[in-house]
Amino acid sequence: MNQQQKYGLALHTTTPQLGICLDNFQGDRRSQIWDLGRDLSSLLHQHLQSMLVPQTWQDLKFIAVAKGPGGFTGTRMGVVTTRTIAQQLNIPLYGISTLAAIAHSAIANPDRNSLIAVQMDARREQLFAAIYQISENGIWQPYLSDMVIGTVEWQNTLSDLDSPYKLVISPTETANTVIDVLELAHAQWRQGKKSQWQDIVPFYGQHPVR
Repeated sequence: MNQQQKYGLALHTTTPQLGICLDNFQGDRRSQIWDLGRDLSSLLHQHLQSMLVPQTWQDLKFIAVAKGPGGFTGTRMGVVTTRTIAQQLNIPLYGISTLAAIAHSAIANPDRNSLIAVQMDARREQLFAAIYQISENGIWQPYLSDMVIGTVEWQNTLSDLDSPYKLVISPTETANTVIDVLELAHAQWRQGKKSQWQDIVPFYGQHPVR
């Protein structure tokens, strides 16, 4: 199977939901969400295997994972699982911010002259937040990287921005953005960024969402 026929695989485990997406970017896309709760750890590999059929692991050209912020156990599990697969297959692994995927899902045609701010509840009067901008080649880049920030400080940060921005507020469940995780990774893959598995680490923030 040549590279044009191979697939990208994305995994989203930062909440009690499991999201998996498989796409060859030639018209064959499969994605599914499962509400697994505490069974995520025991059922993750089973769902991965069943989702892959009739393809095999050798049909993958890259893997993407939602690297957080999110729940500690689920986020760690997704990153560890995809790191292991990418290492064994010797293919690129792209770690995609949960916040970037949420923003990408909410804004279909972003204005390259506008910033995109996204926030997620981190509890204790704090937020997970980041600000993104779109490069000339369509890559989402952090203008302000993922962080944990107080609600008042975040409002002050937005007020101090010199450029126009759009604000995206994250829903509670985010696994349905697994498609966006894959699309953001595919954009990097097309640009020739060969992200290595050992460089991908989870982002938990100060107060993980549980």
